[in-house]
Amino acid sequence: IGLFDWRHGNDPLLPDYGDKLACVFNYGISGFNGLVTSIVLETIILYKQMGLKLGLKTALGMSLISMISMEVAMNLTDFFLTGGATLNWWVVPIMLVVGFITPLPYNYWRLKALGKGCCA
Repeated sequence: IGLFDWRHGNDPLLPDYGDKLACVFNYGISGFNGLVTSIVLETIILYKQMGLKLGLKTALGMSLISMISMEVAMNLTDFFLTGGATLNWWVVPIMLVVGFITPLPYNYWRLKALGKGCCA
């Protein structure tokens, strides 16, 4: 699933820095893209109920910790199962399950202990 094979030095942006830097770069970009996509999607969904400013504030404040933990867990799962930044088809379902389960304790605590949710 990717345009470049990071293990064999086919990285057009970081050709001389080796696998480790390319791996960090790849995971950093994927994490950033995941966060931005989640914030934009959540803002669009909340916009209908709260307006743009409050929807964006809620998206940033409510779930940023959940999104970061999810991205880190998914990237670590990919790294430990494949040995680097090589996304294989069999890893995707495992990454999705791990990414879904990881933020549940924080979200549960936030809802029960603090009584705070996106729409409350």
